[in-house]
Amino acid sequence: MENRLNLLNGPETSEFRQKFKIVFALLLIIFSVLLIRLWYLQVIKGGELKQRSEINSVRFRKITPLRGLIMDRKGNLLVDNLPSFDVVYMPGKVKDYEQLIEKLKILYKRKSLQFAFDQHFPKIVKPYLPIKLEKNVGMEKVAVVETNSVDLPGVYIDVSPVRLYLNGEMMAPIIGYTGEISKEELEEGDEKFTYGDVLGKHGMEKALDSYIRGRNGAELVEVNVYDKEMKNLGRIEPVPGYNAVLTIDAGLQKAAWQELKGKAGAAVALDPRDGSVLAMVSSPSFDPHLFNSGISYDQWDKLQNSPLAPMSNRAISGQYPPGSTYKLIVAAAALEEGIITPNTKFFCNGSFKMGNKTFHCWHKNGHGSISLHRAIVESCDVYFYNVGKLLGADKIAKYAKLFGLGDASGIDLPNEKNGIVPTEQWKLARMKEPWQPGETISIAIGQGYDLVTPLQLVNAYSALANGGTVWRPRLIKRIESIDGKTYKEFAPVKNGTLTLSKNTFDILSQALWGVVNEQGGTGGAARILNADVCGKTGTAQVISLPENEKGRRQRKMGVLLKDHALFVGYAPLKNPEIAVAVIVENAGHGGSVAAPIARKILEAYFEEKAKQPQVMAQNLTTNKVNP
Repeated sequence: MENRLNLLNGPETSEFRQKFKIVFALLLIIFSVLLIRLWYLQVIKGGELKQRSEINSVRFRKITPLRGLIMDRKGNLLVDNLPSFDVVYMPGKVKDYEQLIEKLKILYKRKSLQFAFDQHFPKIVKPYLPIKLEKNVGMEKVAVVETNSVDLPGVYIDVSPVRLYLNGEMMAPIIGYTGEISKEELEEGDEKFTYGDVLGKHGMEKALDSYIRGRNGAELVEVNVYDKEMKNLGRIEPVPGYNAVLTIDAGLQKAAWQELKGKAGAAVALDPRDGSVLAMVSSPSFDPHLFNSGISYDQWDKLQNSPLAPMSNRAISGQYPPGSTYKLIVAAAALEEGIITPNTKFFCNGSFKMGNKTFHCWHKNGHGSISLHRAIVESCDVYFYNVGKLLGADKIAKYAKLFGLGDASGIDLPNEKNGIVPTEQWKLARMKEPWQPGETISIAIGQGYDLVTPLQLVNAYSALANGGTVWRPRLIKRIESIDGKTYKEFAPVKNGTLTLSKNTFDILSQALWGVVNEQGGTGGAARILNADVCGKTGTAQVISLPENEKGRRQRKMGVLLKDHALFVGYAPLKNPEIAVAVIVENAGHGGSVAAPIARKILEAYFEEKAKQPQVMAQNLTTNKVNP
């Protein structure tokens, strides 16, 4: 027994106990650290970690509303919506997002698909703020992302509406296009705008944006580790935008587009009774669908820098010399100022001398002794050289301003130009040079410094047609709720009044009728049976040529230096319903080029009008049979 006790109290036992104490102390320290860490995570950091856990499993998703529809005056649909698929990246799921994007590019490459995200990926991204990598992708890319979702954490497919422009290039200068809100717009806009919102960028899409944009919706979605939706935790429905009805007649627009397609120029048709725009064509044009997927820099640069300027709406921003269409304004000024009477005659031998300079008439053999009526009908330049000399530049400008020239009309489209109505003071201020008498001779026939837009020109003739009211041209007829009820009506707005005597109105109207319908009239190509078309042709020089070199030089000069062809007029003579202006760039004479296009537009209008009683009669018959 003693031997056993000695063994238990021996040196080996003491050493064992000492080691046991050390191991126990180490274990105690480890467990204490674990308990302290657990207490820290659960008590001190518990709320924060719980929030982070919930964020990792819950996604806040903005729901884009449907933009309102856009229709023509008869209810024909011009702009609709289509569902589109976007490839979206949600930061915060992985740290190395650049590697993730490279994976996506490799997957695309295997399927011979192009990765269209052409912007620099942001160096600093905000967690859980989605970034659209590609917009409006095809089903092939949707399939690539969906089938490889395990290898692409944070990348998913989102569905959003895009615009369907049913008339493409034909309506693009009017309708415009949409795009994502820019950084500048986000900073300047109010608080309701957020990253990724789609706004109207051009045309009616921009002008109507506050009505047709709608309000965003939102939803909370629970997702699993692969970003697959598991459960919807709550939803606020988006509010669709209002619908818009324009004054445009889609049928008339098509007729004008078909005549101008392939040419450079513009055509505008107005209702002179209230200033409604019935048609507005600018050619060449652009495809508005290019902006649905996010236009590339190369595509944008090509559109912006094209010499044909497809992005420019020539109807409101193209500025042209009015040519002989300006003679009506000069005639109105001379009659009202008492400079001439309808019976005043001047002799035209084909030329007019002012000092040491000779100005020529388009008819080189001259028109002989000619009165105002025939001077307008045959577009005699020499007659108006004489009238312009008697009037002076400032009096001509006074009446041009009354007709609405020289100032933007105020139409509800961006980028409208003012044109130029020159005066002696205008030249002195702009060029620091005094006015020269020969410059008055040039502006008397719509050359020199004179510049107008097609819209201004047709609006001026509309005022002549309706008896003196200068309307503000308008494109928006009304705004409707989605159930078709009128939310807001846009009434006609008066810009000014032509303070001309009734006698002057009658003299000018009869002369315009003669241009189209009398023998020797320069606008005979615009004549329509039983329509009493009134109008004026014009041929506007792009550059001035010496008379003895005109024929030779015009045959050799480039296309872009040839004359512009113009026609502006209205119909019928009594109670006019439609006014039309046509400008074809570098095409030659107005009587042979622009007048036939105007005739086609007017024919389309009156043919459609002739069908309306038949349609009404059919509807009445149907209603009687089926009450």
